[in-house]
Amino acid sequence: MTASARLLIVGPQGSGKGTQGVRIAEFYGIPVVSTGDIFRANTKEGTPLGQQVTAILDKGDLVPDELTSEIVRDRLSQPDAAQGFLLDGYPRNTAQVAHLESFLAERGEALDAVILLDVPREESLSRLSLRATEQGRSDDTPEAIGHRLDIYERETAPILEVYGAKGIVDRIDGVGSLDEITERIADALAARGLRLAASAS
Repeated sequence: MTASARLLIVGPQGSGKGTQGVRIAEFYGIPVVSTGDIFRANTKEGTPLGQQVTAILDKGDLVPDELTSEIVRDRLSQPDAAQGFLLDGYPRNTAQVAHLESFLAERGEALDAVILLDVPREESLSRLSLRATEQGRSDDTPEAIGHRLDIYERETAPILEVYGAKGIVDRIDGVGSLDEITERIADALAARGLRLAASAS
């Protein structure tokens, strides 16, 4: 049995949203829809959309909102997402929120909850610095990490205002063990009446 849940997970780099997103999606029997993964899959397969994305990125430009939204709409139209999905990395600005809201409304659907992993900036910096050291990532300098967190704070705050006005944002303490954080998310979603898939309960 698949539970119906249409979710968005949001959090700064280093918040663990990728890991938690996978865990929660498994609990609900729904696919993770990650824009990064979709871009990479389309690029690898050489699809028309993938070729467009490659050409844009090769020029050092950002993928336009409309193209990003088109790719996500295509993914959400696939059979495995019919009963729900967990979005990760989209929407990342208010223009993309409008695109998503319009697409879901056409299907008579709406997001059930927005999971906000709340992690202090200092904690994100600490986690990312540790990851850079462990993985030998020379691009993860304190300056680069700080810049990416600034972009998150600038672009994501307006999104959370939009969804906050709808009353669907669950602010989750993102500090603790993996299991503790997963349990907090599951509890918040259960309080909204969202039940786990039978296999996970």
